[in-house]
Amino acid sequence: MKINRRKCLKTLVISALSAHIQPFSALAKQDKKYVLKPQRLQVGDTVGLISPAGIIEAKDIEQAKQTFGSLGLKVKLGKHVLDRYGYLAGKDSDRAADVNGMFADKSVKAIVAMRGGSGCDRILPLINYSLIRSHPKIILGYSDITSLLLAIYSRTQLVTFHGPVAISTWNQFTVNYIKRILFQGEAVTMQNTLPNKLRRQIITPGKARGKLVGGNLSVLSSMIGSSYLPVWKHSILFVEELNEDIYRVDRMLTQLKNAGILSQIAGFIFGQCTDCSQGDEPSLTLAQVLQDHIQPLGIPAWYGAMIGHIKDKFTLPVGVEAEIDANTGTLRTLEAAVS
Repeated sequence: MKINRRKCLKTLVISALSAHIQPFSALAKQDKKYVLKPQRLQVGDTVGLISPAGIIEAKDIEQAKQTFGSLGLKVKLGKHVLDRYGYLAGKDSDRAADVNGMFADKSVKAIVAMRGGSGCDRILPLINYSLIRSHPKIILGYSDITSLLLAIYSRTQLVTFHGPVAISTWNQFTVNYIKRILFQGEAVTMQNTLPNKLRRQIITPGKARGKLVGGNLSVLSSMIGSSYLPVWKHSILFVEELNEDIYRVDRMLTQLKNAGILSQIAGFIFGQCTDCSQGDEPSLTLAQVLQDHIQPLGIPAWYGAMIGHIKDKFTLPVGVEAEIDANTGTLRTLEAAVS
């Protein structure tokens, strides 16, 4: 009987402790102050190139080698970077294996997606988030890479980076932010420098602070209902879009509103809606759609920031504290995004 009592007592104690133990991701989501920062880049480091979404050509790799070589970086290719499976860069398991493999590889200091396209959502259940948490690294991309960036940040609280993919235009403007944020570890202020080409318009004036989160609007809206989205409360949401009719932008913002996301955020930035169209039928303008959805929130907001499918683009650290000023159209990170 004594043995049975001991076993019973042991079982009760373990059960009681287990009831209070939560997964790391749940604890991280509840702790607003917790953030995991990757190590900064240095000249001579190796960058891992992966294709987690759309297909690429061999010439794209040569272009990427030149790009990163000019920054003093070496390149290592994912095993499946040139794979093809329809419009995808290989099977889901193989694309996920390249993501996991690059995080596990001690010789690789940062990971850059070759391009966007489609397919990152499909590999989210296959990503090893525990591995990423124990091997934090810079991961950079935008467009369809949005889902990968948000999922990793949500599950691990690792700061991820919404910026150029390997085949983007790495001009002086774009490289300047890459160097300041990823190499030098600066807290930076971002403000449009091309007012004639990219006109900015205030939706609601004012300043706001919060964790910076966001990405491509259509990718983000497709993730609603999944377990891969971050905590939205008191966050600064940024979005951008490409080649969508205005009614579809309206639909996606409506989805964010009906899902309860817009009511939680502290500030809002719409970057560029590149090649977006009002279509042939009678249409609202993008300005009207944003006024309808965002202005009633009463939070600082503007659109026209240099975020998105454009040559000159900011690099935005997802997960860091930031302050925005809708009056001046500035976004200021309040901390370094790398360690």
